[in-house]
Amino acid sequence: MKSVTITTLKDMKREGEKIVCLTAYDFSFASLADNAGVDLVMIGDSLGMTMQGNDSTLPVTMDEMAYHVRCVARGVKRAIVVADMPFLSYQQNREQAILNAGRLMQVGGQVIKLEGGEPMADTVRFLVERGIPVCGHIGLTPQSVHQLGGYRVQGKTRDAGERLIHDAKLLEQAGASILVLEAVPAVLARQITQALTIPTIGIGAGRDTDGQVLVLQDMLGIYPRPSPKFSKNFMKGADSIEDAVRAYVKAVKTRSFPGTEHSF
Repeated sequence: MKSVTITTLKDMKREGEKIVCLTAYDFSFASLADNAGVDLVMIGDSLGMTMQGNDSTLPVTMDEMAYHVRCVARGVKRAIVVADMPFLSYQQNREQAILNAGRLMQVGGQVIKLEGGEPMADTVRFLVERGIPVCGHIGLTPQSVHQLGGYRVQGKTRDAGERLIHDAKLLEQAGASILVLEAVPAVLARQITQALTIPTIGIGAGRDTDGQVLVLQDMLGIYPRPSPKFSKNFMKGADSIEDAVRAYVKAVKTRSFPGTEHSF
């Protein structure tokens, strides 16, 4: 099948076709997700929790991210490979950001994801101007979990919602190609999605974003800790892991997932 590109994603947004994203951290699961029709395979720093057993994403290092990106990239033929920038790999200055972003691209990343709104806009612009595609991430940003006071829904008040809309527009203006919206009210996510020309990928952001992403271990029901409200176990009723992933792809494409029970 034809490879997915940034242009493909923009066309999908314009045509109203939902975009499917799933995390993967190794060759086998990346290949399975790719074959099942996932449009974006994301190597999230969520591996710090799902693969390493940490309580947060903060301990993940650049060496670890580079290792997992290299493994995943070998298994993907069609989907876009999105690589997470781990904590303190880009916040210090733009030079640090481009060196680490470049490292992840050299091992197979095609789009680099970083967290944060207005404070990160200049960094996003700096990377994009030098040929590095960027996926932004606002709302609940796990690398700021302690500052946020835990894994809480963001943008619940009018002022907080307006700040997120402002951040989203700034990231688009800075050149971000994709924007992840995590744990924000569905109404707000719809407003942001309608205000942007770039695709939005929701996780706990309702059904009106341009696409959805879930953590692999959550959607398979194999993470030993409680999964978040916005996730769903697609292994229930499936005959195999690939069937479960295909069910997830179909549910997103047909707009049956997420439901109101998975939204805020």
